[in-house]
Amino acid sequence: MTAVPRDRAVRAERPAAVQSARRIYAMVLRYLYLLRGSLPRLLDLCYWPTMQMLLWGLLTQFLATKTGFFAEAAGYLLAGVLLWDVMFRGNIGIALSFLEEMWSRNLAQLFASPLRAWEWALSLFVTTLIRTVIGILPAALLAIPLYHFSIFEMGWALVAFFFNLLVFGCAIGLVTSGLVLRWGLGAESLCWAGIFLIQPISGVFYPIAILPDWLIPVALALPSAHVFEGMRAVLVDGVFLTHHLWKAMALNLVYLALSLAAFLAIFRNARRRGALLQMGE
Repeated sequence: MTAVPRDRAVRAERPAAVQSARRIYAMVLRYLYLLRGSLPRLLDLCYWPTMQMLLWGLLTQFLATKTGFFAEAAGYLLAGVLLWDVMFRGNIGIALSFLEEMWSRNLAQLFASPLRAWEWALSLFVTTLIRTVIGILPAALLAIPLYHFSIFEMGWALVAFFFNLLVFGCAIGLVTSGLVLRWGLGAESLCWAGIFLIQPISGVFYPIAILPDWLIPVALALPSAHVFEGMRAVLVDGVFLTHHLWKAMALNLVYLALSLAAFLAIFRNARRRGALLQMGE
């Protein structure tokens, strides 16, 4: 009778949840090692948020010299830029990590291991959270001495807004990644362009009330619209409208579940077709 190696026997005895956690942890480490070993990647994380903060900060300084509405608008325009970038980076963080695996033709190697698709998706989410914090924090801190505006004055509301936008961005990133997996690298531009389709109806820089009447219900079906409406209420009126927060959270649960289900369905289809072996530059 062939003896089972001790390390394999120990692994077999571990609960499935522990094994999943170890695989997720291993994938998070993989992406963090890539990030740590590449200065251009680190600089890219900080570059765009900082540039947008500088450009829009100059605009808000100009608006602050005006009276009435423009003086009030200056703060929430800058806050809108920073929070929009959270959602954008949630989307692009998922998509770029996915595309890097495709460009390096590494999908087949990854899934020759016990790694499951949902574990990979969760590791992408954790990595995106870390990348977003690294990218946004320098821009938010620079806004304090340069423009005398601190987004941190929102307190716990900021934490709620941040995570809701990040989750929604990740949901969009999963969908666009799935479309690239289905249609190939010819569709990779969707990873950058897809999220901008919803920017006009998310009310990033203006209330959704100014949208055409038929478009307002569409906007209210997006978590991002509720977040930016809540942001303006905090900054302008000093009131945290919790109903916007609860609606954003409920919608995020729906969108995240649908996006994950769509991604896993496309992934299983690609695996059956043998497409994972053909993906790459």
